[in-house]
Amino acid sequence: MQPQPRRPRTGSAGPLGRRISRRRLAALACVTALTFTVSTSAGTGRLAPGSTAAGAGPIDLSRDSAHGPCMIRGAREVQMSEGIPTSDGYARSTGTVRALTLMIDFSDAPGEGRALNRFREFFPQTRQWFRTSSYGRLDYRPETPIPSWLRMPKSFRDYGIERGAPFDPGYRGLVRDIVAAADPKVDFRNYDLLNVLVTPNAGPSALDTVLSVTFAGNPEAPRADGVPLANASFVYSRQDDGSGSYGRTGYRVLPHENGHVFGLPDLYTAEGGGAVGHWDIMSEDWGANNDFLGWHKWKLGWLDADQVHCAASPGTTEYTLTPLARAGGPKLVVVPLNTRTSYAVELRTRAGNDETVCRPGILIYKVDAEVDTGMGPVTVHDSRRDSGGCTRAPNVHAELSDAPFRAGETFRDARRGVVITVVGAKAGPYGGYRVRVTRE
Repeated sequence: MQPQPRRPRTGSAGPLGRRISRRRLAALACVTALTFTVSTSAGTGRLAPGSTAAGAGPIDLSRDSAHGPCMIRGAREVQMSEGIPTSDGYARSTGTVRALTLMIDFSDAPGEGRALNRFREFFPQTRQWFRTSSYGRLDYRPETPIPSWLRMPKSFRDYGIERGAPFDPGYRGLVRDIVAAADPKVDFRNYDLLNVLVTPNAGPSALDTVLSVTFAGNPEAPRADGVPLANASFVYSRQDDGSGSYGRTGYRVLPHENGHVFGLPDLYTAEGGGAVGHWDIMSEDWGANNDFLGWHKWKLGWLDADQVHCAASPGTTEYTLTPLARAGGPKLVVVPLNTRTSYAVELRTRAGNDETVCRPGILIYKVDAEVDTGMGPVTVHDSRRDSGGCTRAPNVHAELSDAPFRAGETFRDARRGVVITVVGAKAGPYGGYRVRVTRE
């Protein structure tokens, strides 16, 4: 087990890396994410000169608007906060996003087969996954201007890369060598993020330990063509768990890693995926397909203001929610508890990226903007505790698979005076459920 994430020191000279452990599920270890927060850089929260502070998405809601009370925020030192809007420094998550994708190998781990075969393990599936999840608002374009293996000047062993390795010195040296090797054929200014697909025979098997990692919002990264490579994902060994699903689902480590470059935190904890289960790819990126939470779609700019209801006032109000996987219609009810925490309510069905949903219904979860990535910033409430779940899909956290609430079922938080009741299904062009929110 890797050490727990640490908070950056106040007034530190630069952003600090975080090391996050990941659990095994049926002997499958997943991605170790290591991130940076620009908010701690020199105490200014600003990017290095010449870089672009694009932010994660076009969420321009004013805090004076009806949504203001629901736009919870964490403290500046929180690592990859679930607060809305996302801090500057991460890659854009709407419009056309160009992903520079390079395949690299080493003298002690030469690339096996054609480099483009490695590229095809992830594309076009990753592009389609983002198109489906974003309702077409993210036009993710992977580009590989160098279609062959890019040989690094040092052996893999010499870079000293291992699970949980910090950015310095190994990754800094590796990024510099990638830039030097690719620069004659690549104008780095043309891209929004960097994917490095490492030959799978470099390092241990993913069944033993996982090296895949993302460095996000890192303004101190090496520069190329005048811009810092601040958002970069590295993918190593194939995450084949032996269930026979790799051909369909092995690519999903990359949407997870790219979720970090868009500013999303890890939703698993040191204890495993029990906080969110398979309801978000930032929790479990193995096994069969699954989507983002509605909260993340709002955070990424994929939902319009009229698709998000803010239940901030006392009293009782009914809302209609349409399936999260389908474009159009209201998608999310947010019930703020204070300036940093809220409940979120959405309708999940088996459609789109949610192919493993075995109990459709209303998913209710708590979001805490002051909990660091990898420490449980989101907690799904289980409508059927200790049931064992309903899924039989391999390598899915089964207990929470039947978490959604159905017609006639109620969630209560007596201490905060919040009651959420699923009233029933509602006819209409989108289908949907009605929910009643009562708050004292």
